[in-house]
Amino acid sequence: MVQAYNFLASWQLFPEKCNFEYQLVPKSGNYKIDSIQIGHALDFSHNWVNIENEAFYAQFSVNPNGEKHPFNHGTTENFATHIASEINNASCLTVYFFKEDQEHLKVVHEILANGFMKVSHHGKKEDGSVFTNTEIYHKQLSVLPYASSAGSVAIRPTKEGVIKHKALSAMEDQTNMQLNQIKEQIELLARQAQEINKRKELSMMIYEAKITFKPQIGQVYHVYEKTDGSHVLSLVAPSEWGGGSGPFAQFIATVKLLADHTWVEC
Repeated sequence: MVQAYNFLASWQLFPEKCNFEYQLVPKSGNYKIDSIQIGHALDFSHNWVNIENEAFYAQFSVNPNGEKHPFNHGTTENFATHIASEINNASCLTVYFFKEDQEHLKVVHEILANGFMKVSHHGKKEDGSVFTNTEIYHKQLSVLPYASSAGSVAIRPTKEGVIKHKALSAMEDQTNMQLNQIKEQIELLARQAQEINKRKELSMMIYEAKITFKPQIGQVYHVYEKTDGSHVLSLVAPSEWGGGSGPFAQFIATVKLLADHTWVEC
């Protein structure tokens, strides 16, 4: 389903960026949209936690052809009798929920310029007054096997939803721990790569410098800059010049030759 390509992902809620006119913004939430039935339908799955730490779960599928279809989903019992959906364009997807022939909730999904997804819930409260709840999501880099949203008209938590949320929370904690370990390893490798690049740059400078003797592995030497901008490798330390740079323009660094013939600053 090419038109819906931008929406097919797992999305994580930004609670601090949400604006609710009805009910309270949840503590956390995920929202997943999948293509099913060989691209002829979309599957929406929802999982979120409210401020009282209650877990909610809902799931439904719909053919986005603009036509109404019966809405029969156990996790959202009595929520709606019919559903319809349409893909307005590559950046806008709308889902309509009906009770009998009356539309009581419209959910507009929009892909923003920064890559976030804005989900606007336009519905009616129990007293008939209208409300708009706006959610902002960012795309998850690691695709989890579930998703969620939070701004719809209240869907009661089910035992299945609570059990699923606890299991998914435990799974997410474990995978996040493993990802953090990998991240630490990547950061260590990055630091090592930076050190190697630094040694390489220093070594290139020294090998382009004037050297009047054969450096020995493990020995310490001193690099100076001449007035013409070129460099010299010397056996004489700055302290032996009386704390200065002697006949040279300036002292650059004290270095040591390693076994791999790279140089490291001491």
